[in-house]
Amino acid sequence: MAAKNQRSGSIRPMPPESLLLSEGGALWGQFLPAPEIEAWVRAVILEEDGNLFNEDHIHLREASIGFLWTNVQYIRQAHQVVGTAEMPMFRCGAWQKGRQEQQLREWFGDVPDFVITLDALYAATASDAVWAAVVEHELYHCGQERDAFGSPKFTQSGLPKFQMRGHDVEEFVGIVRRYGAGNSAGATAKLVEASKNAPAIANVDIARACGTCLLKAA
Repeated sequence: MAAKNQRSGSIRPMPPESLLLSEGGALWGQFLPAPEIEAWVRAVILEEDGNLFNEDHIHLREASIGFLWTNVQYIRQAHQVVGTAEMPMFRCGAWQKGRQEQQLREWFGDVPDFVITLDALYAATASDAVWAAVVEHELYHCGQERDAFGSPKFTQSGLPKFQMRGHDVEEFVGIVRRYGAGNSAGATAKLVEASKNAPAIANVDIARACGTCLLKAA
């Protein structure tokens, strides 16, 4: 499963064995920082010479992203969650905020712009294509703010202003059936057009296993 990409040294990261042992040997309820995933993402997806380079994520070159492996099973709305993306938010008292910030600093050295958590047990058996789709799906949730004209926003220091991003398409099948894709919400027509072409990477379905998506649908 640790297949090499075309770029030298870019090997797909695998979860630690300590998270994958049988129930009698593993420590359940673990969350472990995964800097190897961030290194893989930057080398393979964010860099122009990466095998899976995607210019949609260029703004994330300036972002700090903390990745976590976990063996905690997460079921939401009867679906197994295999990945989540979030921006650290501290809507709590000073001590709770302090504890949470301390935990993030112990994991990542600082409070990152985004935290992406991935199911280690699922990743251990997922194909390379499904693994890449899971990671990229979560990266797409890590967005950059836009102004009223659709231009990206930046801070006074010139860095991107980050935000959580929803899906490009939010529409009912019935609306498309009755009124057509061109009269539907958002980028539905673009999605329909894209679906006519063969997948650029692989044909996999991840949205139903994304905790960020399920949380928004609740």
